[in-house]
Amino acid sequence: MPPVNVTFLGGLGEIGRNMCSIEVDGRLAVVDCGVFFPNPEHLGVDLILPDWTVLKDRADDVDAVFLTHGHLDHIGAVPYLLQDIPGLTIYGTKLTLAFVEAMLEEWEDLDAPDMVEVVPGDTIDHGPFKVEVVQVSHSIPDGCAYAFRTPHGLILHSGDFKMDQTPVDDLPTDIAHLARLGDEGVDLLLADSTNADVPGHVPTERTVGRGIEAELRKATGLVVVASFASHVHRIQQVLEAAKEVGRRPVFVGRSMVRNMGIARELGYLEYDEEEVVELHDVKRHRPSELIIISTGSQGEPFSALSLMAAGDHKHVSVGEGDTIILASSLIPGNEHAVFRSINGLAKRGCRVVHKGVAPVHVSGHANREDLVLYHNIVEPEFFVPVHGEYRHMIAHRDIAIDTGIIDDHVLLCEDGDVVHLEDGRAWKGEQVQAGQVFIDGLLTDVGPAVLRDRSRLANDGICVCVVTIDPRRGEVVEGPQITQKGVVFHEEEDDILEAATKAVVEELDSLKASKFTDAPAIQRHVTQALGRYWKQEVGRRPVILPIVLEA
Repeated sequence: MPPVNVTFLGGLGEIGRNMCSIEVDGRLAVVDCGVFFPNPEHLGVDLILPDWTVLKDRADDVDAVFLTHGHLDHIGAVPYLLQDIPGLTIYGTKLTLAFVEAMLEEWEDLDAPDMVEVVPGDTIDHGPFKVEVVQVSHSIPDGCAYAFRTPHGLILHSGDFKMDQTPVDDLPTDIAHLARLGDEGVDLLLADSTNADVPGHVPTERTVGRGIEAELRKATGLVVVASFASHVHRIQQVLEAAKEVGRRPVFVGRSMVRNMGIARELGYLEYDEEEVVELHDVKRHRPSELIIISTGSQGEPFSALSLMAAGDHKHVSVGEGDTIILASSLIPGNEHAVFRSINGLAKRGCRVVHKGVAPVHVSGHANREDLVLYHNIVEPEFFVPVHGEYRHMIAHRDIAIDTGIIDDHVLLCEDGDVVHLEDGRAWKGEQVQAGQVFIDGLLTDVGPAVLRDRSRLANDGICVCVVTIDPRRGEVVEGPQITQKGVVFHEEEDDILEAATKAVVEELDSLKASKFTDAPAIQRHVTQALGRYWKQEVGRRPVILPIVLEA
């Protein structure tokens, strides 16, 4: 039988786009299928997906998708995958599948996939795949790890996890189950690296509830708590704290309203629906009676919290005496947007509380000492750090070596790497295509070339030059007419465009008459002349668009 192949398609070297495939006897299973949210450098991009061309090229061999939990960096790309490879079976826990179903409802042209609910302790038999489901604690309910039993050894995918032994839902990471797998022999471990460089143990989620209640008791005006819409445990504690101090909740943000409704319907969230105030009724209540539970903790431009910070929210106004609690982590790359929101709120007189000043957030990922414990329990023979930036993966590699794994049994991988497993021995093999796919509105994969053009347009502007030629006479009969946007200030425009026009005229005058029968050649000369002029005289490199018309 050929080796088992693990192909990494996303999530290595970044926080997001988590996805890999496991091949057994020519059949493929996918673990997670997430998105990455764009940074400011990704101009106009809505989402970034993994590049699964290698799966699409073998669509008939792809059998199933195993989802570890319901965060968008693990499930957000599922509709796009189903668009390319329909008919897949999707395995996941109850809440995870409910969030996927809610996403798929917005895709009218997709056939509903076969979704199979699993619970921790289940063993799944799907074609050549024999998979155990392991309970793990994370910042969202219903997280799990998957143990793949293959002809060449046991592969354990940790999912996102922490070693919280007193979680809000009383369902801790199942150490006993992990220990049984460790005793049996884990040949290849793929494990979460997010907090590998953070010392100590991650605190229990229950500390957040106490911290938020303490802040509510201090507050005199309106309170806004911003969190991820999937942080069901966090929202449960906010609701309990609000009840203790006599405040009524208001859910704000489309995803927050949707996810909390799903979580309550499935029994993962408990609150009295009659106590919830509708958003359009907020102004009928005193601010001290309410707690707004909102999206926007990452400073997203049109999120509820960002609109409040700018004073543009239709229903909620914040100001002097109000308290804003950021009950979430700061995702790398979002610093500027988050600080912009914080500064906007502070200017309005709000008191902004974050994890740096009060215990209102704990991570959902294992810290260094938690990972030491995990490795000592599982004792893998080979190990690949996943789910993290490169610095996190390096730190996780060092942890693994400290716990006794042989140095060359730790395989540092990148997206596109393939790890082979045969007879309990793992090694890195070839690379496959595994880049980023940019989603812009209805456009799929606008590509890095488009982003480079957008960056130049944003930074240096655009210059359009129109020239009309008579190819028979071999001369310019009209123009050049030059316009610009974003290159120079309007006050300076006339003199600068006059000089730019002169530069183009001189370039065209130097050409032989025979050149004027070749419009592309004229375009090249116009571009060269304007490029030299803008660079030398203005110090800019705008996008130059030459238009040559024939009389």
